[in-house]
Amino acid sequence: MLSEKETTIIALEEDVVEFTETKPTPPAPKKEAKSVDVKDVKIAAKKTAPRTSKKELTMLAKAASEFAKKMLAPNREENDKYPFGPFFEDALEKAFGVDFFHIILPEDMNGMNQGMSALSVTLDNICQEDSSLGGILFTNAAAQELMIQAGSKAELERICSKETVRDFLIALPVFNNPSEVKHLAQAKKTGDAYTLSGSLEYMVLGDLAGQAIIPASIAGSTRYSYFLVDLKDKGISKSEPILSLGLHACPAVDLELNHVKATLIGQEGKGSDYFEKMADRLHVAAASMALGVMKGSFKEAFDYAKKREQGGHEIINWSEVKMILSNMAIKISNAEMIIEKACKAVDTLEAKWETRSRAAALHIQDMACDLTTDGIQLLGGVGYMKDFGQEKRFRDAKHIQALLGITPIKKITFIENMI
Repeated sequence: MLSEKETTIIALEEDVVEFTETKPTPPAPKKEAKSVDVKDVKIAAKKTAPRTSKKELTMLAKAASEFAKKMLAPNREENDKYPFGPFFEDALEKAFGVDFFHIILPEDMNGMNQGMSALSVTLDNICQEDSSLGGILFTNAAAQELMIQAGSKAELERICSKETVRDFLIALPVFNNPSEVKHLAQAKKTGDAYTLSGSLEYMVLGDLAGQAIIPASIAGSTRYSYFLVDLKDKGISKSEPILSLGLHACPAVDLELNHVKATLIGQEGKGSDYFEKMADRLHVAAASMALGVMKGSFKEAFDYAKKREQGGHEIINWSEVKMILSNMAIKISNAEMIIEKACKAVDTLEAKWETRSRAAALHIQDMACDLTTDGIQLLGGVGYMKDFGQEKRFRDAKHIQALLGITPIKKITFIENMI
């Protein structure tokens, strides 16, 4: 992390998204925009109240885009071979070094003190090249937000003081809503201490992170609680990394727990409350991951159509190809507008911001699945080959759709909350 003297002070423009009603400090003198070097880029803002200006978002988007093109795009096919190939450790460490994992953390935890707009623009640009790293960033941010909502500041501060990325990461079963899971781990309370036993399926980052947040039931309680465990505990056994549909390099494992020491996160029986508060905010970030996949698929299809010739003509001049590309471009434009509005609603706590965040995710994730299908179709037979990345984007879009719970249940819950 940067020291206070090294912290980059980003000039604030007049168009600032306010997170609180605190009056903004006078803007600093404007500085000329400089190219962002992915080798040593550090992005932070020193301010008295959390807010994100357009200039900050532009700089963050540029940093994430340059990072993705340099660190992810060249080895996308090779990285997708995990768990049967090497893991992109170098890209993970570099992402940690440029503070992509610190976006939503408060300044007193060495964070950037930004909101969902900043996290979303980062995920968008990362996922345009490879959404596996986006999945890692999302999972860790969801775990951080869960601890913030639970008020577990001391534990989060301890984790944030870690100097290596693996020690810093927090595993979380981010692809399910614990309220929808029948069999949770069991927590036993002895005095003020807790131990966990049982099993947990598909723990994301379970073989990367130093610790994990685990939902578990306490005997005699009908509601679940969250617990923090050290993944180096001898009572934890892990499966081999699971080969999933998409996001291959965002690894997950199954866990077996045998009297594992655990720290309660927040209060007993409040796990569902913390999850829903976290999900309210993070759904729009999940939507941004889907948007990034959409943009990557469109770019691949558009570039291919300009180069591919058949019958002596470039296929981009065919009316049917133009129609497919037009539909893809329209979906992306609509998704961008939806996410921008939803991020603003979340960050400024507008009326019904929770509904807008969830609606954005449900709608855009559906669009991503449709668009990536068109992306394969436009390339013809080679669209199914790994060389172009379209089949990977199709798989990733379906996988991203499952973030924070089963899609049909999320849709049913959405309308039930309106009845």
